[in-house]
Amino acid sequence: MNGEIKGWVEVEFATLKMKSTRLERRFKKVMSDMSEQPEKSIWLASGSRANAKAAYRLLANEKCEKESILRAHREAVNKRNEENILLAVQDTMSVNYGGHEKTENLGYNCEKKTLGINSHNCILLTPLGLPVGLVSQSISTRTEKETEQTAHEKQMRRIEEKESYRWLETMKTASLNAPKEAKIIHIADREGDIYELYALAEQTGESFVIRVAHERIDTEKVHIIEDVKKSPIKAKVKGAVGANHKTKMKKREAEFSIRYKSFNVKKAKKLYREKDLPPFLKLNLISVKEENAPEGIEPIEWLLMTNLAVDTVEDAVRAVDFYRQRWKIERFHFVLKSGCEIEKIQQRSLHGIELVLLMYSIIAVHIMQLTYTARTAPDTPCDVIFSEDEWKTLYRAANLTRETPDEPYSIALAVRYVAKLGGFVGAKSDGEPGLKVIWIGLNKLFILNSYREFL
Repeated sequence: MNGEIKGWVEVEFATLKMKSTRLERRFKKVMSDMSEQPEKSIWLASGSRANAKAAYRLLANEKCEKESILRAHREAVNKRNEENILLAVQDTMSVNYGGHEKTENLGYNCEKKTLGINSHNCILLTPLGLPVGLVSQSISTRTEKETEQTAHEKQMRRIEEKESYRWLETMKTASLNAPKEAKIIHIADREGDIYELYALAEQTGESFVIRVAHERIDTEKVHIIEDVKKSPIKAKVKGAVGANHKTKMKKREAEFSIRYKSFNVKKAKKLYREKDLPPFLKLNLISVKEENAPEGIEPIEWLLMTNLAVDTVEDAVRAVDFYRQRWKIERFHFVLKSGCEIEKIQQRSLHGIELVLLMYSIIAVHIMQLTYTARTAPDTPCDVIFSEDEWKTLYRAANLTRETPDEPYSIALAVRYVAKLGGFVGAKSDGEPGLKVIWIGLNKLFILNSYREFL
């Protein structure tokens, strides 16, 4: 585009250390170009044949290491964090690369059993759901489409031999690299319902809220899910249920019944040979169920396991609120697939794919920060994210004027302007601008800003 390195990239990678300053600057330039047009190929985003060739040389350069990039990003996260509680939300995304048979070291993903990768990601959020940064990303690929092991043989493997071991590894990585002054609450969906993970948290002093997938028994041989569902309702609370475009359901206010009980959860029989695992763990199970759901809509029902104290209704609701932010990692994956179009990455090796995916992941966090900062801290000045040239160009483009304000306006207003460039109408029924119109609007803004002297 215009040859400049964007301000947020300079800030995010202020501590980047590679083999040479030239390599560091080239990386920042490529990041800037990719962030301006995340849905474009690297060739198109680079703006010229020379820049594109330089970008591909960078991605093929073994001296451009993932860990150096992620380390600089983590250090930026640590520097700007002001929260004393952070949510570490992890999940797996399957990425398809069908037709890439010649890509070196590429195997199969686990979802559709096609050529591709599994990317297990962990992002940090504030308790209000504002993305803070990417704290962990691990890539795996299977050598074969199918395994010859029976279901029982798979089940009896040690946790270190299973793909699910990534949940434990990510808990360790997130704890190690998250801001030291913050208490970390690990959040996961039903795939994270693993006794070994709970035991690791007990051993290392970590906290978690995880959705339950498996029935278990306690030391009194009580089936804990059945028991908590039969227990008295502790409270009924109201809460908002977001719009669902697939079911065409609008945002609604719902009433939820809350139940919770403490259990000494026993280690399963299949784990008896694992002598390092405790025979039981004291855990709390919370039941959340929507009452009087609209006709034709399946009511929301969650069963959440946690080692946080749940002595009061307020404690239970707080844990539920933590878990409610889990969907942000699904939005993170949505931005990567639909906004950055990562399934169109063309690289000659798995290393190249991993490197590009990491770069797009940090860009996706940046897009989410812009979107959700406008919702959680709407009065924040827009210059925390946009440079002076950018917010002035944005104002002029969105308002079709040559006049510009003397001072930066609010981030909420800036996001509205970006969304307007992305096609957002702003009718009352539209709600807040979503991620899709934001990345479309950012693309247009950055193109306009490249030619700002002509506006």
